[in-house]
Amino acid sequence: MKAAGSIFSVAVCLWLTACSHDRWSDWVDQTELPPLALETSVEVKDHEGTLLRAYTVSDGRWRMSVTRSEVDSDYVKMLIAYEDKRFFTHGGVDLRAMARAVRQAAVNGRVISGGSTLTMQVARLLEDSGTGALSGKFRQMRVAWALERRLSKQQILELYLHLAPFGGNLEGVRAATFAYFGKEPKRLTPAEAALLVAIPQAPESRRPDRSHGRAVAARERVLARATRDGIIEADQAVAALTEPVPHLRRDFPALAPHLADRSVAEDPVSRVHLLTLDAGLQASLEKLSKDVIAGQGERVQLAIVVADHKSGEILASVGSAAFQADHRQGFVDMTQALRSPGSTLKPLIYGLSFDAGLGHPETLIDDRPMIFGTYAPQNFDRLFRGTVRMREALQLSLNLPVVQILDAIGPAKLLASLDKAGVRAIVPGDQPGLAIGLGGVGINLQDMVQIYATIARGGVALPLTYRVGGERDEGQRVLSAVAAWQVGDVLAGLAAPPGAPQNRLAYKTGTSYGHRDAWAIGYDGDHVIGVWLGRPDGTPVPGAFGAEVAAPVLFQTFSRLKRRLTPQPSAPSSTLLISNAELPPPLQRFKSRADSLAARSNDPAVAFPPEGSEVELLPSGLLVKVQGGQGPFTWLANGVPLAVAQRGRSTVLNLPDSGFYTLSVIDAEGRSARTKIRVR
Repeated sequence: MKAAGSIFSVAVCLWLTACSHDRWSDWVDQTELPPLALETSVEVKDHEGTLLRAYTVSDGRWRMSVTRSEVDSDYVKMLIAYEDKRFFTHGGVDLRAMARAVRQAAVNGRVISGGSTLTMQVARLLEDSGTGALSGKFRQMRVAWALERRLSKQQILELYLHLAPFGGNLEGVRAATFAYFGKEPKRLTPAEAALLVAIPQAPESRRPDRSHGRAVAARERVLARATRDGIIEADQAVAALTEPVPHLRRDFPALAPHLADRSVAEDPVSRVHLLTLDAGLQASLEKLSKDVIAGQGERVQLAIVVADHKSGEILASVGSAAFQADHRQGFVDMTQALRSPGSTLKPLIYGLSFDAGLGHPETLIDDRPMIFGTYAPQNFDRLFRGTVRMREALQLSLNLPVVQILDAIGPAKLLASLDKAGVRAIVPGDQPGLAIGLGGVGINLQDMVQIYATIARGGVALPLTYRVGGERDEGQRVLSAVAAWQVGDVLAGLAAPPGAPQNRLAYKTGTSYGHRDAWAIGYDGDHVIGVWLGRPDGTPVPGAFGAEVAAPVLFQTFSRLKRRLTPQPSAPSSTLLISNAELPPPLQRFKSRADSLAARSNDPAVAFPPEGSEVELLPSGLLVKVQGGQGPFTWLANGVPLAVAQRGRSTVLNLPDSGFYTLSVIDAEGRSARTKIRVR
C-alpha cells in the first residue's frame, strides 16, 4: 500500500497543480533543464561508413551517436507500445497511465505498472536521478513537461535512444547492439528488438551476460505484448522465442587501431573520422598478420600498408599483428617507425640513372670488388658475377653495381628525389654517403610505399592519404615516364616466391644489415603494397630474409585484395625496347665516376645553343653543335634520342614543337653534356 500511496500522492499533486493553469504554465516555462547536448563516442569509420573503431566517452561509458532513421523501425514500435503507448499524444506526463497505475496499486497492494512516460524516463536519465522518491518523480514530471515544450517528439525519442541503460557502461541502443549482437541497430530481428526493449527496465538484473535467465523471461514478455498489439505476427514470435539470447558481451570494433589513434590525435575535435580504409580488407589483413607471426617467435612483428597508387588513398594499414602490450610491442605503429630499407631503394636509384642518361636496362655494368675511398661494399652473398646487364643487377639485388651508379649520380641527388616524392629520410649524422643506397638511411614503411607508388604512377609523386575528402595537388615529377616504366618492367621480371602465382607483379625485397628488417614492396596497375617484418626494438631476426619471409606475405596480401592483378601500362612511345648491341654506344656499357673523371679533360660541351637561350625553330629543324668529346655523338631532347651516331659536330634536330627543352649530347666514351633552352 505504501507504493500505491506514493503514486496517489503524485496524482493529487497533479490535480492541485492543474487548478491554476497559468501559474502551472509559467512554472513549466521556468524549468531549468539539464544539458541536452550529449557527449557521444568518437568514431572512426571506413570509406563506406563501416565502424572501424570507437572510443568511450570521458566517464568511461559507451554512448554512441544515433538517429531515429538509423534504428530498426520494429524496435521503435515495440518500445513505444511497451513503454508509452500515447507517447505521440501526451504532453510529457500521461495522466491516464498515472491514474491506471494508482488504481492497480490500490487494488493489488503493490505497483503493477508504472506511470512514467518515455519523456519522464529521458528526464530521469538526463539528470541521473532515482525513481523511488516522490521529490524525484515530481522533478521528472516537471522536466518532462518542459522538454515537450522545447523539443519535438523525434528529438525526445532520440535522447532516449542515446541514454537508455543496457547494463554496465552501455548507454543507448547503438552501444547495446554492438555489445550484444555485434552490429548496427538498423536491422534487428524481432528477438533482438524485444531484448533491447526489456533490458532498460532493469538494466543490471536483466543484462544477458550476467542474468541470462531473467533476460530470456523479460524478452518473452515483450514478444507476447508485441504479438498482442499486432506489431509482429504470431509465427514471428514463435520463431523469435527459439533465437538464442547472447551470454556474453562482444568487444567493440577495433580495426586499424594505430591509424585510428593517429587520426584522432591529429584532429581531436571531430567526433567522426572518415578514413579511406576498407573495413573488410583491413580485418582480413589483421588476421593474416596474426597467422604469419604465430610461428616467428614472440618478439617478431609485422606491418602492412595497402594503397591505391592512382588516387593515393590508403586502403589498409596494419601497424602490428596485435594491438597490445606484449613482447612484440604491439602498441608501436611499425608503419611509422624509422627503419633501414635495405635494398628497397635500389629501384629508385636505377630509375635516376636511366633519366640521367647513364644507363638503360640492357646496359652492361661490372659486378666486381671495388673500393670507394674508404668504403668497400660487398654483395650480400659475398660473391661477384662479373659483367651483367643492369636489368640482372637490379633483379639479383647486387650491391656493387648500385653503389657505382649512386657514386655517379651522387647521394644528394637520391635524397633530393626522396624529398620530391614527399618522403622523410633520416641520414645518420646528416652526412649522406654511398651507404644510403644499401639501406644506410631511416625511412618508414608508409613512405617506402609512397616511393613505389610514385614509380607506379609513371614517376609523379602523390602523397598518400588516409582521410576521406579534401583536394590534393599532384606532387612533383621524380622520374620520367620512360624511366619509371623501365624500372617496373625490370621488377616485373623477378620470379615470384615458391608457391605464389607467377603473375608479373613488379616487386622488390630487401634485408637490412644484421637481418633487422625484412621488406617486400610491390605494385600492379592499380595498387601498391608494402610489407615489413622484424623486431620493433631493432634487434636482429636470425635467418630473416625479405625474399623468404616478407615476399610471401606480399603475394598473400595481393591475393586478399583482388583475384587477379591489373596489368601494368604499356611502354611510353619514346622507350628504347632494344638489345644491348642496338643501344647507342654510350649506353652499351656503364661508365663509372672514376672512368668519367679520367676522360673529363676532353669532355663534350654543347657549343650551340647556349644554356638559357631562346631560339627560333626553323622549318628545317634546330641546329645544334658540340665541341670536345669523341665522336660519334648521340643527341637527346628531354631524354628522347633524336640523332644517333652523328660523325659531325653539327646536326639538325627535328623537334616536335616549341616549348622548353633539355638538350643532351653523349659522345662515344659515354661522356655527356646538356643545356636547357626555350624554343619558339
